[in-house]
Amino acid sequence: MPVISVPLDFNEEELYVDLRSIFGQPLFLKCEGFNFAGSIKLKAAAEMVEAAEREGALMPGSVLVESSSGNLGVALSMIAASKGYGFLCVTDPRCNLSSRRMMEALGSQVHLIAEPDANGGWLGARIDYVRALCASDDRYVWLNQYTNPGNWKAHYRTTAPAIARQFPDLDVLFVGAGTTGTLMGCARYFWEWHRKVRVIAVDSVGSVTFGGPPGRRMIPGLGTSVRPALLDESYVDEVIRVEEADTVRACHRLARSGFLFGGSTGTVVSGATDWLARHEDRDLTAVAIAPDLGERYLDTIYQSNWLQDLYGEEILSSDELTAGTRSA
Repeated sequence: MPVISVPLDFNEEELYVDLRSIFGQPLFLKCEGFNFAGSIKLKAAAEMVEAAEREGALMPGSVLVESSSGNLGVALSMIAASKGYGFLCVTDPRCNLSSRRMMEALGSQVHLIAEPDANGGWLGARIDYVRALCASDDRYVWLNQYTNPGNWKAHYRTTAPAIARQFPDLDVLFVGAGTTGTLMGCARYFWEWHRKVRVIAVDSVGSVTFGGPPGRRMIPGLGTSVRPALLDESYVDEVIRVEEADTVRACHRLARSGFLFGGSTGTVVSGATDWLARHEDRDLTAVAIAPDLGERYLDTIYQSNWLQDLYGEEILSSDELTAGTRSA
Protein backbone atom coordinates (compact mmCIF):
# COMPACT_ATOMS: atom_id res chain seq x y z
CA MET A 1 0.00 0.00 0.00
CA PRO A 2 1.28 3.51 -0.76
CA VAL A 3 2.38 5.79 2.06
CA ILE A 4 2.09 9.50 1.19
CA SER A 5 2.93 12.77 2.85
CA VAL A 6 1.05 15.22 0.58
CA PRO A 7 -2.37 14.69 -1.08
CA LEU A 8 -1.00 15.13 -4.61
CA ASP A 9 0.97 11.89 -4.22
CA PHE A 10 -2.16 9.78 -4.61
CA ASN A 11 -4.29 9.47 -7.75
CA GLU A 12 -5.75 6.16 -8.94
CA GLU A 13 -5.07 6.15 -12.70
CA GLU A 14 -5.83 2.59 -13.79
CA LEU A 15 -9.45 1.95 -12.77
CA TYR A 16 -12.08 1.18 -15.45
CA VAL A 17 -15.71 0.03 -15.26
CA ASP A 18 -17.12 -2.29 -17.93
CA LEU A 19 -20.60 -0.88 -18.64
CA ARG A 20 -21.87 -3.69 -20.87
CA SER A 21 -24.01 -5.30 -18.16
CA ILE A 22 -25.66 -1.95 -17.32
CA PHE A 23 -26.23 -0.33 -20.72
CA GLY A 24 -25.80 -3.25 -23.10
CA GLN A 25 -23.10 -1.36 -25.03
CA PRO A 26 -19.37 -2.14 -25.37
CA LEU A 27 -18.06 0.76 -23.30
CA PHE A 28 -15.32 1.04 -20.70
CA LEU A 29 -15.46 3.96 -18.27
CA LYS A 30 -12.17 5.44 -17.05
CA CYS A 31 -12.74 6.56 -13.45
CA GLU A 32 -10.92 9.78 -12.55
CA GLY A 33 -12.49 10.60 -9.19
CA PHE A 34 -10.31 8.51 -6.89
CA ASN A 35 -7.98 11.14 -5.49
CA PHE A 36 -8.20 13.57 -2.57
CA ALA A 37 -9.82 16.24 -4.77
CA GLY A 38 -12.44 13.80 -6.04
CA SER A 39 -12.20 14.59 -9.75
CA ILE A 40 -10.06 14.73 -12.88
CA LYS A 41 -9.54 18.45 -12.25
CA LEU A 42 -6.69 17.62 -9.87
CA LYS A 43 -4.45 16.93 -12.87
CA ALA A 44 -5.00 20.31 -14.52
CA ALA A 45 -4.80 22.13 -11.19
CA ALA A 46 -1.46 20.55 -10.34
CA GLU A 47 -0.02 21.23 -13.80
CA MET A 48 -1.06 24.90 -13.77
CA VAL A 49 0.18 25.54 -10.22
CA GLU A 50 3.54 23.90 -10.89
CA ALA A 51 3.98 25.95 -14.08
CA ALA A 52 3.19 29.16 -12.18
CA GLU A 53 5.75 28.23 -9.54
CA ARG A 54 8.44 27.55 -12.17
CA GLU A 55 7.71 30.89 -13.83
CA GLY A 56 7.92 32.77 -10.53
CA ALA A 57 4.30 33.94 -10.62
CA LEU A 58 3.55 32.18 -7.31
CA MET A 59 5.52 33.04 -4.21
CA PRO A 60 4.98 33.14 -0.43
CA GLY A 61 1.98 35.34 0.30
CA SER A 62 0.34 34.76 -3.08
CA VAL A 63 -3.38 34.12 -3.24
CA LEU A 64 -4.63 31.91 -6.04
CA VAL A 65 -7.91 32.97 -7.61
CA GLU A 66 -9.95 31.05 -10.14
CA SER A 67 -13.41 30.90 -11.66
CA SER A 68 -14.87 27.42 -11.18
CA SER A 69 -18.23 25.66 -11.09
CA GLY A 70 -16.91 23.34 -8.39
CA ASN A 71 -14.42 20.57 -9.15
CA LEU A 72 -11.42 22.71 -10.10
CA GLY A 73 -12.13 24.90 -7.09
CA VAL A 74 -11.94 21.89 -4.79
CA ALA A 75 -8.71 20.71 -6.45
CA LEU A 76 -7.08 24.13 -6.10
CA SER A 77 -8.27 24.37 -2.48
CA MET A 78 -6.52 21.10 -1.72
CA ILE A 79 -3.31 22.14 -3.46
CA ALA A 80 -3.31 25.61 -1.89
CA ALA A 81 -3.74 24.09 1.57
CA SER A 82 -0.90 21.62 1.03
CA LYS A 83 1.45 24.28 -0.35
CA GLY A 84 0.58 27.17 1.97
CA TYR A 85 -1.11 29.50 -0.53
CA GLY A 86 -4.40 31.29 -0.10
CA PHE A 87 -7.19 30.51 -2.55
CA LEU A 88 -10.35 32.36 -3.58
CA CYS A 89 -12.89 30.53 -5.75
CA VAL A 90 -15.32 32.65 -7.76
CA THR A 91 -18.40 30.59 -8.55
CA ASP A 92 -22.16 30.90 -9.12
CA PRO A 93 -25.38 29.43 -7.68
CA ARG A 94 -25.10 26.25 -9.77
CA CYS A 95 -22.05 25.17 -7.76
CA ASN A 96 -23.03 22.31 -5.46
CA LEU A 97 -23.29 23.26 -1.80
CA SER A 98 -21.05 20.33 -0.86
CA SER A 99 -18.29 21.64 -3.16
CA ARG A 100 -18.50 25.07 -1.59
CA ARG A 101 -18.33 23.57 1.90
CA MET A 102 -15.35 21.41 0.94
CA MET A 103 -13.45 24.45 -0.30
CA GLU A 104 -14.19 26.34 2.89
CA ALA A 105 -13.21 23.33 5.01
CA LEU A 106 -9.83 23.34 3.25
CA GLY A 107 -9.32 26.98 4.22
CA SER A 108 -10.33 28.66 0.98
CA GLN A 109 -12.70 31.55 0.41
CA VAL A 110 -15.71 31.23 -1.90
CA HIS A 111 -17.32 34.20 -3.64
CA LEU A 112 -20.74 33.59 -5.15
CA ILE A 113 -21.65 35.75 -8.16
CA ALA A 114 -25.18 37.10 -7.76
CA GLU A 115 -26.20 37.81 -11.38
CA PRO A 116 -25.18 36.42 -14.78
CA ASP A 117 -23.67 38.68 -17.42
CA ALA A 118 -26.14 39.73 -20.11
CA ASN A 119 -23.95 38.28 -22.88
CA GLY A 120 -21.50 35.90 -21.19
CA GLY A 121 -23.88 34.31 -18.69
CA TRP A 122 -22.61 33.06 -15.34
CA LEU A 123 -19.16 32.29 -16.72
CA GLY A 124 -18.75 35.76 -18.19
CA ALA A 125 -19.74 37.33 -14.88
CA ARG A 126 -17.29 35.14 -12.96
CA ILE A 127 -14.41 35.99 -15.29
CA ASP A 128 -15.17 39.72 -15.12
CA TYR A 129 -15.05 39.55 -11.32
CA VAL A 130 -11.70 37.73 -11.33
CA ARG A 131 -10.18 40.23 -13.75
CA ALA A 132 -11.30 43.18 -11.64
CA LEU A 133 -9.96 41.54 -8.49
CA CYS A 134 -6.53 40.87 -9.99
CA ALA A 135 -6.33 44.41 -11.34
CA SER A 136 -6.98 45.81 -7.86
CA ASP A 137 -4.50 43.68 -5.87
CA ASP A 138 -1.25 42.13 -7.12
CA ARG A 139 -1.32 39.43 -4.44
CA TYR A 140 -3.89 37.57 -6.53
CA VAL A 141 -2.62 35.10 -9.13
CA TRP A 142 -5.16 33.95 -11.73
CA LEU A 143 -4.19 30.64 -13.36
CA ASN A 144 -7.02 31.10 -15.91
CA GLN A 145 -8.03 27.54 -16.70
CA TYR A 146 -9.81 28.76 -19.84
CA THR A 147 -6.60 29.78 -21.64
CA ASN A 148 -3.81 28.09 -19.66
CA PRO A 149 -2.00 25.45 -21.79
CA GLY A 150 -1.27 23.49 -18.63
CA ASN A 151 -4.96 22.56 -18.63
CA TRP A 152 -4.63 20.40 -21.75
CA LYS A 153 -0.97 19.43 -21.28
CA ALA A 154 -1.85 17.61 -18.05
CA HIS A 155 -4.04 15.19 -20.01
CA TYR A 156 -1.61 14.92 -22.91
CA ARG A 157 1.00 13.76 -20.39
CA THR A 158 -1.13 11.53 -18.16
CA THR A 159 -4.75 10.72 -19.08
CA ALA A 160 -4.33 9.86 -22.75
CA PRO A 161 -1.14 7.75 -22.36
CA ALA A 162 -2.82 5.80 -19.54
CA ILE A 163 -5.76 4.96 -21.83
CA ALA A 164 -3.40 4.02 -24.66
CA ARG A 165 -1.50 1.60 -22.41
CA GLN A 166 -4.68 -0.09 -21.21
CA PHE A 167 -6.41 -0.18 -24.63
CA PRO A 168 -3.83 -0.45 -27.44
CA ASP A 169 -6.66 -1.27 -29.88
CA LEU A 170 -8.78 1.75 -28.95
CA ASP A 171 -11.24 2.81 -31.67
CA VAL A 172 -13.40 5.52 -30.05
CA LEU A 173 -12.83 7.89 -27.13
CA PHE A 174 -15.67 9.92 -25.59
CA VAL A 175 -14.62 13.05 -23.68
CA GLY A 176 -16.82 15.63 -21.98
CA ALA A 177 -16.30 19.26 -23.00
CA GLY A 178 -16.09 21.97 -20.34
CA THR A 179 -13.01 24.15 -20.58
CA THR A 180 -11.98 21.49 -23.18
CA GLY A 181 -8.67 20.87 -21.39
CA THR A 182 -9.24 17.11 -21.10
CA LEU A 183 -10.65 16.97 -24.62
CA MET A 184 -7.77 18.85 -26.23
CA GLY A 185 -5.05 17.00 -24.32
CA CYS A 186 -6.43 13.60 -25.23
CA ALA A 187 -7.29 14.56 -28.81
CA ARG A 188 -3.81 15.94 -29.46
CA TYR A 189 -2.21 12.81 -28.04
CA PHE A 190 -4.28 10.39 -30.11
CA TRP A 191 -3.88 12.55 -33.21
CA GLU A 192 -0.16 11.73 -33.01
CA TRP A 193 -0.64 8.08 -32.05
CA HIS A 194 0.30 5.15 -34.30
CA ARG A 195 -3.32 4.32 -35.19
CA LYS A 196 -6.45 6.35 -35.82
CA VAL A 197 -8.71 6.91 -32.83
CA ARG A 198 -12.04 8.66 -33.28
CA VAL A 199 -12.34 11.37 -30.62
CA ILE A 200 -15.92 12.37 -29.85
CA ALA A 201 -16.72 15.42 -27.72
CA VAL A 202 -19.76 15.24 -25.44
CA ASP A 203 -21.39 18.58 -24.63
CA SER A 204 -24.55 19.70 -22.82
CA VAL A 205 -27.56 21.09 -24.65
CA GLY A 206 -27.57 24.82 -23.92
CA SER A 207 -23.79 25.12 -24.15
CA VAL A 208 -22.23 27.43 -26.75
CA THR A 209 -18.90 25.58 -26.89
CA PHE A 210 -19.45 24.16 -30.38
CA GLY A 211 -21.75 26.90 -31.64
CA GLY A 212 -25.08 25.76 -30.29
CA PRO A 213 -27.67 28.25 -29.02
CA PRO A 214 -27.37 29.20 -25.33
CA GLY A 215 -29.88 27.68 -22.95
CA ARG A 216 -30.55 26.84 -19.34
CA ARG A 217 -27.99 24.48 -17.78
CA MET A 218 -28.44 23.57 -14.13
CA ILE A 219 -25.90 20.74 -13.76
CA PRO A 220 -22.37 22.11 -13.31
CA GLY A 221 -19.30 20.70 -14.99
CA LEU A 222 -19.72 20.38 -18.75
CA GLY A 223 -20.77 23.07 -21.18
CA THR A 224 -19.99 26.78 -21.27
CA SER A 225 -21.65 30.12 -21.92
CA VAL A 226 -18.42 31.46 -23.49
CA ARG A 227 -16.55 29.56 -26.22
CA PRO A 228 -13.36 28.09 -24.68
CA ALA A 229 -10.11 29.63 -25.93
CA LEU A 230 -8.39 26.21 -25.67
CA LEU A 231 -10.74 24.57 -28.17
CA ASP A 232 -9.38 23.55 -31.57
CA GLU A 233 -12.18 21.73 -33.38
CA SER A 234 -9.82 20.33 -36.01
CA TYR A 235 -8.84 17.64 -33.49
CA VAL A 236 -12.45 16.60 -32.81
CA ASP A 237 -14.14 14.04 -35.05
CA GLU A 238 -17.71 14.50 -33.83
CA VAL A 239 -19.78 16.38 -31.25
CA ILE A 240 -22.70 14.91 -29.27
CA ARG A 241 -25.07 17.13 -27.29
CA VAL A 242 -26.91 15.66 -24.31
CA GLU A 243 -30.09 16.92 -22.66
CA GLU A 244 -29.83 17.33 -18.89
CA ALA A 245 -32.75 14.94 -18.37
CA ASP A 246 -30.68 12.26 -20.12
CA THR A 247 -27.73 13.08 -17.87
CA VAL A 248 -29.96 12.42 -14.85
CA ARG A 249 -31.24 9.15 -16.30
CA ALA A 250 -27.71 7.89 -16.95
CA CYS A 251 -26.61 8.79 -13.42
CA HIS A 252 -29.56 6.94 -11.91
CA ARG A 253 -29.04 3.84 -14.06
CA LEU A 254 -25.43 3.72 -12.88
CA ALA A 255 -26.54 4.20 -9.27
CA ARG A 256 -29.04 1.33 -9.59
CA SER A 257 -26.01 -0.89 -10.23
CA GLY A 258 -24.03 0.51 -7.30
CA PHE A 259 -21.94 3.12 -9.14
CA LEU A 260 -22.50 6.65 -7.82
CA PHE A 261 -21.07 9.05 -10.40
CA GLY A 262 -21.38 12.80 -10.91
CA GLY A 263 -23.25 14.85 -13.48
CA SER A 264 -20.34 15.22 -15.89
CA THR A 265 -19.96 11.45 -15.94
CA GLY A 266 -23.68 10.96 -16.54
CA THR A 267 -23.53 13.31 -19.52
CA VAL A 268 -20.57 11.51 -21.08
CA VAL A 269 -22.07 8.05 -20.51
CA SER A 270 -25.44 9.10 -21.96
CA GLY A 271 -23.82 10.52 -25.08
CA ALA A 272 -21.49 7.55 -25.53
CA THR A 273 -24.11 4.84 -25.10
CA ASP A 274 -26.49 6.64 -27.48
CA TRP A 275 -23.72 6.90 -30.10
CA LEU A 276 -22.81 3.22 -29.73
CA ALA A 277 -26.45 2.16 -29.98
CA ARG A 278 -26.77 4.04 -33.27
CA HIS A 279 -23.59 2.52 -34.74
CA GLU A 280 -24.22 -1.09 -33.62
CA ASP A 281 -20.64 -2.32 -33.99
CA ARG A 282 -19.92 -4.79 -31.20
CA ASP A 283 -16.28 -5.12 -32.22
CA LEU A 284 -15.46 -1.49 -31.37
CA THR A 285 -13.16 -0.79 -28.45
CA ALA A 286 -14.68 2.30 -26.83
CA VAL A 287 -13.67 4.25 -23.73
CA ALA A 288 -15.39 7.17 -22.01
CA ILE A 289 -13.78 9.37 -19.35
CA ALA A 290 -15.64 9.74 -16.03
CA PRO A 291 -14.48 13.06 -14.55
CA ASP A 292 -16.07 12.80 -11.12
CA LEU A 293 -17.95 10.81 -8.49
CA GLY A 294 -21.47 11.40 -7.21
CA GLU A 295 -21.22 12.43 -3.56
CA ARG A 296 -21.28 16.14 -4.42
CA TYR A 297 -24.55 15.69 -6.31
CA LEU A 298 -26.59 14.17 -3.47
CA ASP A 299 -28.52 17.44 -3.06
CA THR A 300 -29.17 17.83 -6.79
CA ILE A 301 -29.09 14.93 -9.26
CA TYR A 302 -29.89 12.40 -6.55
CA GLN A 303 -32.46 14.54 -4.72
CA SER A 304 -36.04 13.96 -5.89
CA ASN A 305 -37.43 17.41 -5.01
CA TRP A 306 -34.64 19.18 -6.92
CA LEU A 307 -35.21 16.96 -9.94
CA GLN A 308 -38.98 17.33 -9.95
CA ASP A 309 -38.81 21.12 -9.62
CA LEU A 310 -36.53 21.40 -12.66
CA TYR A 311 -37.52 18.53 -14.94
CA GLY A 312 -40.99 17.45 -13.81
CA GLU A 313 -42.19 14.41 -11.89
CA GLU A 314 -41.83 12.12 -14.90
CA ILE A 315 -38.03 12.29 -14.68
CA LEU A 316 -38.04 9.77 -11.80
CA SER A 317 -40.77 7.51 -13.14
CA SER A 318 -39.22 7.02 -16.58
CA ASP A 319 -38.77 3.42 -17.69
CA GLU A 320 -35.21 4.34 -18.63
CA LEU A 321 -34.24 4.58 -14.95
CA THR A 322 -35.01 0.91 -14.40
CA ALA A 323 -33.96 -0.42 -17.80
CA GLY A 324 -30.41 -0.96 -16.61
CA THR A 325 -31.58 -3.03 -13.63
CA ARG A 326 -33.80 -5.21 -15.80
CA SER A 327 -31.04 -5.95 -18.33
CA ALA A 328 -28.31 -6.64 -15.76
